[in-house]
Amino acid sequence: MFRKKQSVAAAAAQLRGGMQSPFGAGLPAVPPGEAQLYRAMRQSLPVLDAAIGKLVRLSGGFTVRSAQQQAALNAFLRTVPCGRGQTGIHSFLSAYLDSLLTYGRAVGEMLVTQGELRAVCWGDVNALEIREGKSPLEVVLCGCDADGRMRPLPRQELLLFTALNPEPGSPYGVSLLRSMPFLADILLKIYRTIGKNWERAGNVRYAVICRGEEEGTAEERCQTVAREWSAAMQASRDGAVRDFVASGDVDIKVIGADGPILDSETPVRQILEQLVARTGVPPFLLGLSWSSTERMSAQQADMLTSEITALRRTLEPVIERVCTLWLRMHGYGCRAVVDWEDINLQDEVEEAKAALYLQQARKLRQENDEAEGK
Repeated sequence: MFRKKQSVAAAAAQLRGGMQSPFGAGLPAVPPGEAQLYRAMRQSLPVLDAAIGKLVRLSGGFTVRSAQQQAALNAFLRTVPCGRGQTGIHSFLSAYLDSLLTYGRAVGEMLVTQGELRAVCWGDVNALEIREGKSPLEVVLCGCDADGRMRPLPRQELLLFTALNPEPGSPYGVSLLRSMPFLADILLKIYRTIGKNWERAGNVRYAVICRGEEEGTAEERCQTVAREWSAAMQASRDGAVRDFVASGDVDIKVIGADGPILDSETPVRQILEQLVARTGVPPFLLGLSWSSTERMSAQQADMLTSEITALRRTLEPVIERVCTLWLRMHGYGCRAVVDWEDINLQDEVEEAKAALYLQQARKLRQENDEAEGK
């Protein structure tokens, strides 16, 4: 019979030890500032943040089947702490997948104490360095020690690491946002320009020109006109109506009223189409109504289903490792099988109509064949 390992000790989190110090982040092997750039892009462009959020939500739920201790395993997955006040394996996977899509890699840790799996927490991938192990199939996660040097973490078997579409020769994955910074910069420039133009055009400024000759100096005339104009504007802001009274020929014009404002709808849409196409999420799910209908075609549903299926295949080994460790620590050698919920992105009414038309066509074809046979 399988016996529990008594040597499993301290549950000290290995992924968060150096995060408190500004010198604890180490020297990442990715370009400096890349993680901050991706985070700033999500904060500045709501459409990117919404796309990643939609992919995380659409990944769906799952159940885990085990030949033994099914009820206890389900209770563990439902109540396991995962840090930041969150509980449940689904909360852990949501944060894990969010990091995977944003940075191209995600890391987690299984906290074990006294022979029990107590928690499953996600970590900050930007505070770690990923190195290749002794074999091409292994990766080693390194953290910052007390001396400020990056060293391999001591309990690698308790760490979870996933890279999204890693490139040859690098253990780091590829972020979903990697091809977007150039277009995102142009889009933000357009938005900033629109804001400045509306600030200038919305906050109307006037030019008051006085003509003609009358008694008094030019300075006195200007002060009188300015005083009367200011009083009239102040009264209008207070909700009252007051006439502007001035002597002589006074001409009032709006400054910048004749200046044209460039149409930004076409370039903004072109850039958004490129950004949304990279995410794989249909535009109407992000609040972009570019077509006459807001329903998902069969081709769009198939493409999105393939994207979600690929993400599920990436997450499945993480779920299996967590469940397998829990089963082994309770003395069971059986496997854990992950069953994902079905992905249904089509309109059920339209699918029912299509099935009805197909059956009617088959019936007519059969009747025609029988009639021709007679």
